[in-house]
Amino acid sequence: MYKIFLILFFTCIAGTSWSQVGKSELQKFQQGEKLQQEEKWSEALVVFKELLKRDSSNVEYLWRTSFMYCIIGFEQKTESSKQEWYEKATYLGKKAITQHPQNANAHYAYAVSLGRMTEFGSNKIKIENAKLIKSEAELTLKLDPKTAGAYHILGRWHREIASFNFFERTMITAIFGALPGGTHDESIKNFEKAILLEPMNSIHYFELAQSYLARDEESDKQNAKNWLIKATQIQVKSIDDKNNKSKCEKLLKEI
Repeated sequence: MYKIFLILFFTCIAGTSWSQVGKSELQKFQQGEKLQQEEKWSEALVVFKELLKRDSSNVEYLWRTSFMYCIIGFEQKTESSKQEWYEKATYLGKKAITQHPQNANAHYAYAVSLGRMTEFGSNKIKIENAKLIKSEAELTLKLDPKTAGAYHILGRWHREIASFNFFERTMITAIFGALPGGTHDESIKNFEKAILLEPMNSIHYFELAQSYLARDEESDKQNAKNWLIKATQIQVKSIDDKNNKSKCEKLLKEI
């Protein structure tokens, strides 16, 4: 489930001049980064919250802490508790893009947090966030076209909008104006782009299969099966990989 959040964890550190920070701070950052790689989310969050106290405007600390809140928030037992964590993630993500508008990671983190709030929110929240999520994901790709996670977000966005009924679409148009896109075809295209960039990330395959099933045209069921079979053949290297493979196997049996 969390593999999508790791997309940017292993990229080069951008937008931060490490010559301007102390050795102990750099070591603390490396410790937090290592904990992320080991999927020790709670411990990583403690480290990055401490780093934010030292420098609350550092874009690396902001977007990474935002991610930690999203990841741990997903593990919460109640919807209200999840939303509390996602609200914190959104606050940090928004702060990151406000202070660092040219940082792709910041916009991506903000888009992820908004997506999480929307996923578990009411229809009203989904409608209110719809346009903002799309614009943040698109801006991420404008700044860094190789961000697979942004394509993933757009893939889910188009599928979600395509599933809205007439009343919900009317509300969106009334509040925000017409939203371009929102089709299963666009959803499929975006997941395919995510797979091209991250062919070893099975969560993209799973969501692509979901979009084929949602479109439900001729051969779409077989297309979904084909992608799920490919996903189950990907080597498992982490807990996320194992969980994603299980989801693909389960959906494959259900088709």
